[in-house]
Amino acid sequence: MHAVATILLLCTANVCRSVMAQAMLSARLTARGVPAAATSAGTLDGGRRPPPEVVSVLAARGIDVAGHRSRTVTRADLDRADLVLGMTREHVRHAVVLDPAAWPRAFTLLELVGRGRRAGPRVPGEPLGDWLARAALGRDRGDLLGRDPADDVADPVGGPPAGYRAAADLLDRLTRELAELGWPG
Repeated sequence: MHAVATILLLCTANVCRSVMAQAMLSARLTARGVPAAATSAGTLDGGRRPPPEVVSVLAARGIDVAGHRSRTVTRADLDRADLVLGMTREHVRHAVVLDPAAWPRAFTLLELVGRGRRAGPRVPGEPLGDWLARAALGRDRGDLLGRDPADDVADPVGGPPAGYRAAADLLDRLTRELAELGWPG
């Protein structure tokens, strides 16, 4: 779609999971020299600050998100994105209902990493959309239904600090693997 890949990460309040994933994925792609712009948004109204636990867990990884303020995803955000990554199926459903054309490029982060492993890394010169289509082979819109948490990153908000660290560790692993699969070399 664009010379610079635009990646939108979605969660509920845009103060925890999508913020952590955006920060980690941005750092990984920058380190790989990938021309990409990662943003984040949520399904709730905006203006919120990240919880202190999010600021702390990312600061321990050298990432500063203290200035982040949540924002609500719009149809225009979805239209501009080359890749939409929800933290849960609920977020992907929200995206696809808001913009049905987003379906071929909207996945949960866990789903895309799993599908990317099976499809194999993006090959040199392969457009991102072609790799996403290859990864999505056999995928059905019905996969978005239900509440099976298999493709969801659990929300640690309101829980103990260990939950935030666990979410950050999972997102660290997933963003590393996504960067390696989607932007190898």
